[in-house]
Amino acid sequence: MGVLAPQAAGTIHSDFERGFIRAEVMNFNDLARLGSEKAVKDAGLLKSEGKEYLVKDGDIIEFRFNV
Repeated sequence: MGVLAPQAAGTIHSDFERGFIRAEVMNFNDLARLGSEKAVKDAGLLKSEGKEYLVKDGDIIEFRFNV
C-alpha cells in the first residue's frame, strides 16, 4: 500500500490518525488458514506495530487510538 499505519488509520477517520497509539496486525492468509483471530494470536502471528509500520497488502489491522 505504501502508507504508514497512522496515515492508513486516517483514511478511515481523521481522529484515528490524530490519536494513533498502535496497530494490531495480522495477515489475511494466516487468518484464512487458521480460522480465527484467536488462533492467529495463539500462533504468535498477531503483531503490535507502531507509527513507522508500513502497511502491506493482505494486512488486517485493528487500530488503537485515543482522542
